[in-house]
Amino acid sequence: MGRRRNLDIILASEYVGMSELVQLSGVRYSTIKYYTEEGLLPFEQEDTRMARKYPRVRAIERLEEIRLMKEEQGLTIKEIKEIIL
Repeated sequence: MGRRRNLDIILASEYVGMSELVQLSGVRYSTIKYYTEEGLLPFEQEDTRMARKYPRVRAIERLEEIRLMKEEQGLTIKEIKEIIL
């Protein structure tokens, strides 16, 4: 397991890991994993066994977009997928 990066380094990074995205967004790990598996969150992965790296700014924007659609518009994940994808 890699060494944890401090918040300043995370905020300056173009890409972040899933646990760092949890830290930045306040969204639960299991929720981010689910959104990733559903194709709602953009990520890059060099190999199937390598960790996913999320584009920091775009991933946080997408998480906020999903939150607003769920909370303010009352949409389901299925409906959100139809809109986003």
